[in-house]
Amino acid sequence: MAATALADRYGANLHGVLSCYDRIIVTGTLPGACYAGGMTSLLYSRGIRIFDYPRFAEPLRECIRQRAQEVTQAAGERIEHVNKSHIRTEDLVARVLAARGDTPGLVHVISAMESCPSYKPWLDKSNGHVFLRPDQGKCLHYYFYFIDEQFGLCYLRVPTWAPFGLQFYFNGHSALARSLQREGIEFVKEDNAFLRVADLDRAQALADSFNLERLHRRLSRYAHWLCPVADVFAQKKWHWSIRQAEYSTDLMFRSRDILVPLYDALSRQAVLAADAPRVAAFLGKKITPALAQEIGSRLSTRIEGRCIKHTMGAGGVKVHDKFSRVPLVETTVNDVSIFKHHRRVEHKGAAATRELAPLKKSIYSLVDLREILLGCNQRYLAFLSSLDDPNAGERDLQRLGQPRVGTEPSVKGLNFFNATDYTLLRTLQRGERNIHGWRRADLLARLDISPWAMSRQLKRLRMLGLIKKVTHTYRYYLTRLGRAAIAAACSLTRFNIVPAMASTH
Repeated sequence: MAATALADRYGANLHGVLSCYDRIIVTGTLPGACYAGGMTSLLYSRGIRIFDYPRFAEPLRECIRQRAQEVTQAAGERIEHVNKSHIRTEDLVARVLAARGDTPGLVHVISAMESCPSYKPWLDKSNGHVFLRPDQGKCLHYYFYFIDEQFGLCYLRVPTWAPFGLQFYFNGHSALARSLQREGIEFVKEDNAFLRVADLDRAQALADSFNLERLHRRLSRYAHWLCPVADVFAQKKWHWSIRQAEYSTDLMFRSRDILVPLYDALSRQAVLAADAPRVAAFLGKKITPALAQEIGSRLSTRIEGRCIKHTMGAGGVKVHDKFSRVPLVETTVNDVSIFKHHRRVEHKGAAATRELAPLKKSIYSLVDLREILLGCNQRYLAFLSSLDDPNAGERDLQRLGQPRVGTEPSVKGLNFFNATDYTLLRTLQRGERNIHGWRRADLLARLDISPWAMSRQLKRLRMLGLIKKVTHTYRYYLTRLGRAAIAAACSLTRFNIVPAMASTH
């Protein structure tokens, strides 16, 4: 309803509204090796000494390195190593894409030394038990960037050290763009924002029918291809979890001339008006005495535009004016379990029940998560639609004050400080003619203006939109704009200008 309210408010300036997933990051783990206890049990089951764990993991690192070399050589590419933190991998890939194009296949492979979870052999001297415990270290990571036929530009991040936690990224806007291309629907897309879509209803249906089975198959295929270590752990399936998800609602404006002043006004108000209870309400939360999360709002300026972000713990809502054409409202979550919904809950030693429980982190929760994040976007859009938009008033004031040259006939702008204009407007504002309206003869009886000059003034006020004429009559009434403009001019003159000038004497 909020998106509809905004669409009605600025309908003449909008191509439409479209909601879809934006940035999605999922992690892949091997169930038997993704935690220290499982890896310890695996080593014991194979008769491998715990302190020989590094010797066990070393051949697996070489296996991944060899696979990376094979993949890049087969594609005619090379591995680019990045050893400086200020270098953005997105910029390196963008340069390759500019020369390569967007045909499906491997785009680029980047390697970098990054931190990773690991295990450390440990001896408990109190009982003599030897086991692996969690640790943090550094290892070489490979970023395999490729263009998928279904999901567009993606990457798979593969570490070269156990427990080999994978990270897969794709963008919902790119996946939707691929779907639109397959169906022959024309669209204009800039970066990760749609500027125009020919068939919005079909595009929204495609965005809502996100195929998770297809995503799971793609993830498994890429994981076994680029990280061939699952067989060593006697695993056939990787477990995929949601690490980060963004859901976006795009308001596609026709012109930046409308959006730029509108967003400037809304951004200032949103930062001030969005207090902690409101931010919590955006995410469907309540502030309680036991809450131990930081809540805040921030306005930042980027190359693409200004961004307003409201955060609460692992979730947040933001809006940014993408290229001053599309304001993107996005809800971001780094831990999907902060949201609850009604689902089937399994109990140990008891029958399953259906109750309110935290959202599971499995990729199959993306269906339910979509509805939750869309609700967050809708609540934020409702908040934005409740803010004042002074730009319409600024445009009306500019239209009233500036002359219309080149029109037939030309019209002089309104001057509230001109004695003739001011007297005429004050007369039209008098209340005794609100019901019956004003005739030219009524105005001539009260004003010292010739008949031909009065006719010219009435025609001018009609063209400026301050008065309207009843069909087949000679009676004139003030429009809503006329009443507001005259009241504002009288109030400004009487209570601000006159007292300020009187104080100088």
